[in-house]
Amino acid sequence: MSKKSVPVVVPIWEKSNLTIDEAAAYTNIGANKLRELSERDSCDFVIWVGNKRLFRRKKLDDYLDKIKSL
Repeated sequence: MSKKSVPVVVPIWEKSNLTIDEAAAYTNIGANKLRELSERDSCDFVIWVGNKRLFRRKKLDDYLDKIKSL
């Protein structure tokens, strides 16, 4: 018998890192605006894995708590 692997589903609010689409859904900020923010040198809430960017959820939350407008 072969074992079938069951995909693990982790809710967005429990993930430590989010893809750009997950971050957009989580924050209700457009993916293009998130791309623009993540390109800044001062951005400390993004991890680059090759060409892929992952958003550190807690640091993104902290950043959004501190700002008044985008």
